[in-house]
Amino acid sequence: MSVEALRPDMFEEICPSSLLPFRVGGDKWAGLVLRCLADGPRRYSELRIPLARISPKVLIQSLRTLERDGFVRRTADPKPSRRVTYELTDLGRALLEPLDHLCAWAEQHWDELLDARES
Repeated sequence: MSVEALRPDMFEEICPSSLLPFRVGGDKWAGLVLRCLADGPRRYSELRIPLARISPKVLIQSLRTLERDGFVRRTADPKPSRRVTYELTDLGRALLEPLDHLCAWAEQHWDELLDARES
């Protein structure tokens, strides 16, 4: 199964999800990671493209947390390729619709969220 490549500009520098007063999946980046996996399995190097502003260490931590919590499945092919892919589990896929609603809410309240952060 071939999935479309992730765009480097998939997320704005200031993404409304970063202003959410609550976390989805354990950390502030988890929602973005889940969104990147929405269309199918991805390799770590593919995730780095739209998530370039996340340090490699933090991205790995986020992936491990999502895996531990049952939202993401990590699959490592046997040697010699050592190809590792990440994909959403059914539980992770079930988070996509609520995540869409949270993102829409953040966009609707963008100005209020920014004002609150600045004050």
